[in-house]
Amino acid sequence: MGLLAILGHCFPIWLKFKGGKGVATALGVLLVAVPHAGLSACATWLLMALIFKYSSLAALAAVAVAPVVTLLVYGAHPAGVCALIALLVWARHAANIKRLLKGEEPKIGAKKMEAANHHEDAQTPSEL
Repeated sequence: MGLLAILGHCFPIWLKFKGGKGVATALGVLLVAVPHAGLSACATWLLMALIFKYSSLAALAAVAVAPVVTLLVYGAHPAGVCALIALLVWARHAANIKRLLKGEEPKIGAKKMEAANHHEDAQTPSEL
């Protein structure tokens, strides 16, 4: 059922099958279905995001960890389902992976910092 929920978020009918990348839904499914793997995936996301500042890289690492932890803790069958989830999330991140490899993926908070810097540059000396 969890895999179907992720598919529904990635390919919603009412949005002409153009949905999200399934990361948040995948993490929610993992937390409920295989809690140790879900917690490991969330911790991996947080650690990767803090170190590298790329949400997409953190998501890819998080879903890559889940099947391994699932295999070790829960066995082969649930690990196979987690591997399918990971493959789906990775496939949905194809554009992000290309941008990461080219060094063009925006970092977490980059747009906000750009906007703040632009706003500061636009101020006149009397506004400072």
